Amino acid sequence: MLSTVTYEIKDSYIGVIKLNRPEAANSFSLQLLADFNQVLDQLENEDLRAIVITAEGEKAFCAGADLKERATMSQDEVVETVGKIGKLVSRVESLEVPTIAAINGAAFGGGLELTLACDIRIASGNAKMGLTETSLAIIPGAGGTQRLARLIGLAKAKYYILTAKRFDSLEGKEIGLIEEVVPLDELEHKGLEIAKQIASNGPIGVKMAKQALDHGFDHDIKTGLKIEKKCYLKTIPTEDRLEALSAFKEKRKPNFKGQ
Repeated sequence: MLSTVTYEIKDSYIGVIKLNRPEAANSFSLQLLADFNQVLDQLENEDLRAIVITAEGEKAFCAGADLKERATMSQDEVVETVGKIGKLVSRVESLEVPTIAAINGAAFGGGLELTLACDIRIASGNAKMGLTETSLAIIPGAGGTQRLARLIGLAKAKYYILTAKRFDSLEGKEIGLIEEVVPLDELEHKGLEIAKQIASNGPIGVKMAKQALDHGFDHDIKTGLKIEKKCYLKTIPTEDRLEALSAFKEKRKPNFKGQ
């Protein structure tokens, strides 16, 4: 039984991961990192079409590293732990199926870095966030300097990281980091609603679209188009593509099987 992360499947194809250390602002302890990786081990072998990542409680999504635990570590142990956070974040980013971060409260440092690895971010109206590491005399070390710049642009990323500025979810939406802001009591429902919308589409098409976007983004347009074509060709021989055509012709909802 996992103690710091919960996981359940809803509506057959949607996985919901919840950080479960509300008493410690859902911060990244070594135990939480181990539990989260165990959840990923499980869901990677399941037939999912979307994943929602959120947290228990009404105050914090994830406050980043567990600073009380970190204060007991040597320099080498700190470096090792930051590496573990970075590997977890990268593992979330590399998942084949789309991920939705439902930010229910404070998301600072590594907590915000986790959301940057997700495909879509939504937040509650009470959420506060920021990459505040420079105020602690360090830098974002789990991908924050790289992913934030790719999401909101280099100039804005420099502004927020170098000032260690904290901002709310509405400002997050203004800068293009957050897609939707909803009341806290509607957040999980909204996350599931988006997940269901994704899950209703052709699973192989969705995976290939995500792959084309992720792999093509950092290349020039010519290379990106080649990557897109390669991903597109993988959708042609599928049963789902033929099912979509039949459903359109018969004026009914398609029944995709991910084949």
